[in-house]
Amino acid sequence: MSESFVPLKPIPLKDRVSMVFVGRGQLDVRDGAFVVVDEINGERMHIPVGSVVCLLLEPGARISHAAVKLAATVGTLLIWVGEGGVRLYSAGQPGGARSDKLLYQARLALEEDLRLKVVRRMYALRFQEEPPSRRSVDQLRGIEGARVRKTYQQLARQYGIEWKGRRYDPEQWDRSDPVNQCLSAATSCLYGVCEAAILAAGYAPAIGFLHTGKPRSFVYDIADIVKFETVVPVAFQIAAKGAAQPERAVRIACRESFRKTKLLQRMIPLIEEVLAAGGIEPPPPAPEAQPPAIPEAQSIGDVGHRSQ
Repeated sequence: MSESFVPLKPIPLKDRVSMVFVGRGQLDVRDGAFVVVDEINGERMHIPVGSVVCLLLEPGARISHAAVKLAATVGTLLIWVGEGGVRLYSAGQPGGARSDKLLYQARLALEEDLRLKVVRRMYALRFQEEPPSRRSVDQLRGIEGARVRKTYQQLARQYGIEWKGRRYDPEQWDRSDPVNQCLSAATSCLYGVCEAAILAAGYAPAIGFLHTGKPRSFVYDIADIVKFETVVPVAFQIAAKGAAQPERAVRIACRESFRKTKLLQRMIPLIEEVLAAGGIEPPPPAPEAQPPAIPEAQSIGDVGHRSQ
């Protein structure tokens, strides 16, 4: 008698490693495992893809159909980026947006009074204080921009770095100053994690509230809430040290920052909290609706016990 098939149970987002960058190799599946093969040197490296939030594929990376299928099955987001993660070309969708949550998100974005409530909540979460009353979304955007510029200046003084503003050109990456290169590398790490969380929760990256009109507007909205407690200080620290390989140093430091701040545990609850500020109940899912891409396992005890 053949053994019964045991379906895969994707690991919850909060229990995963944040991200892995892969470049100059062939991504494939060998003996049921996700591997990166260096065809020149014949080397092979296994990646526990089911325990990674997202894989960022740099130039020189090639991926097989079997590898894409495995990543989708285990709920790992694939993102194609430029050298150093500076540009984001495309992203695979693990599970995709759910129609019920998509309509809920769209209503919040389309009705101005609901949208303003969401933006105000994002402001409060970001700055740990309530925003000024009787301000429009555009006015709050202007206030936020001024505070962000001031924060950058304060961090530059703290780490003894000459600051000329947030400036970089993706077409001329090498002409950016070191601190802007570090900031770009750090934010690309955060954007990948945020997009993976948004998709895993069943929402659409393009439907934003403060940011609009871009394929990843909601990604930028969520990332902005946490970036000054996670990746931005990391970028200034690495730039101040003058690391020989700043991009690599930034990635390692970002992963450590995500671990210390327990970012992956907070991401989906944060997204839900932001949207809940609109004050409307999300519609109950239709019987044929897709379940979450990465469902939470039902626990039999407190956090100190293993789940079945």
